[in-house]
Amino acid sequence: MATAFSGTSFNIAARLEAWAAARPFQRGVVFPEGRDNNGNVRWTHLSFSQLNARADAYARGFSEAGIGVGDRVSLLVKPCLDFIPLVFALFKIGALPVLIDPGMGRKPFLNCIETIAPKALIGEPIVFVLKSIFRKAFASVQIPITVGNHTGWWGGRTLTQCRIADDKPFDTFVAKPHDEAAILFTSGSTGPAKGVTYTHGIFDAQTRHIQTMYDIQPGEIDLACFPLFGLFSMAMGMTVVIPDMDPTKPALADPKKLIEAISAHGCTSAFGSPAIWKNVAIHGQKEGIKLPSMKRILMAGAPIPVWMHQAFGDILTDGAELHTPYGATESLPVSSIGSLEVLSDTQAKTRVGGGSCVGHPAPGIAIRIIKICDTPIEIWSEDLVVQNGDIGEICVSGGVVTTEYKNAPEHTAAAKIIAGDITWHRMGDVGYFDPQGRLWFCGRKGHRVQRKDGTTMYTVPCEAIFNEHEAVYRSALVQVDDEPVIIVELEPGVSVDRSQIISELLSFAEGNSLTSSIKIIRFHPGFPVDVRHNAKIHRGALAEWAKT
Repeated sequence: MATAFSGTSFNIAARLEAWAAARPFQRGVVFPEGRDNNGNVRWTHLSFSQLNARADAYARGFSEAGIGVGDRVSLLVKPCLDFIPLVFALFKIGALPVLIDPGMGRKPFLNCIETIAPKALIGEPIVFVLKSIFRKAFASVQIPITVGNHTGWWGGRTLTQCRIADDKPFDTFVAKPHDEAAILFTSGSTGPAKGVTYTHGIFDAQTRHIQTMYDIQPGEIDLACFPLFGLFSMAMGMTVVIPDMDPTKPALADPKKLIEAISAHGCTSAFGSPAIWKNVAIHGQKEGIKLPSMKRILMAGAPIPVWMHQAFGDILTDGAELHTPYGATESLPVSSIGSLEVLSDTQAKTRVGGGSCVGHPAPGIAIRIIKICDTPIEIWSEDLVVQNGDIGEICVSGGVVTTEYKNAPEHTAAAKIIAGDITWHRMGDVGYFDPQGRLWFCGRKGHRVQRKDGTTMYTVPCEAIFNEHEAVYRSALVQVDDEPVIIVELEPGVSVDRSQIISELLSFAEGNSLTSSIKIIRFHPGFPVDVRHNAKIHRGALAEWAKT
């Protein structure tokens, strides 16, 4: 195949063009457009050739509107059949799509827009209403493009007007590895949301590594519960099925609809938050459901409890398993582990406070564990590295590792260490290597509890002790006035006397050296979590709550 496959261009859009040539009639993207009178989903789709033609059409229109190479374009559209061709159209131009989670809250969202200063804005009508109210945040926008057939008083062009068909292929920007490709914002769950600069080389490396790690074959069918991940699936030659769910609220996804989509299309692969698959696991076990078409489920965003690995052992068939890739917006994938290894080996250590095993390093990734500190480190030195087996901060380098936060030099300095022409990224997570060379995750560096006696407690190992109680859904270790406190969210419907649960949990704590110093248990009705995965616990907010 041409372009990205032969190395003539690193533009990820070249992969779409190659698949359109090699598999023109394979479905590229499938989207649910409501239901008919009998309750059946009305699925619409575009083939690879149609996808590429539509991306070309949008690229012509965007170019005519004034969008060019290097221009930042904020893309604020709802999930739709055209989401993927819209993003690929911007790649074709050489423009930089800017993707932000709108659910992060008004103030941080507006701050992200103002910080990144997009030249163009492609959005729903409500976005332009916001633009007219919060003019300072959107002051950089020169090219407004409204989703639909009509604009309001704000003017500009409609997305329909920007779709210009032509028999001649669009002249796609030929990208070098270090050319900027996109700006993806972190969720803001562990600090302020930051715009991560992605290059075409990083996208290319991610696509290759993910395909290799999970043996993904062209022609497979992916259930994309996180639409952005569908771009990688498309680049691997997979059909992308967008499920009937709100991607900004994964915890509310209806498991029946997800299973319906898997069964309707014979999905072989899926990616999504643990919050999504928790519902599928509970429903699937209750109803005795099997998913024979599935080869793998990729689950990321937070540590996966052992019971979910066990549940999908019953739901998946023929050696298919749950995989938990570890990484972050700044570097993905870093490592991965499958449920078969978890259940046969690592789960016992996790349950007694060993942390969460996230597996062996991904292809092309170097991982080091360095001494924990909370200040910037300018220059890399091997003296930073701790002894094997000791807990420290996880640092990574390789082809998928990003080198900066756009327009945020202070955050870049805090997270990056330079070693010649290599950039090491500080994950902000703590962990260690076991004798088998596997990486273990012990929580966020900023969430560690430092006691007066000088000992340090890490969230994931300590919380695992309390999560073993049958009435506990999840727990969170926080620090209140220099003392460790465990906050507990109970399983729904638990009616056991809380004083009894406290007594039992304190007994759990006393039985493990990691948690024997914990004497305070608090109950919370529902943990605050991140907007992207609905799974990362906002421990800082819980600590403030506990103080009151």
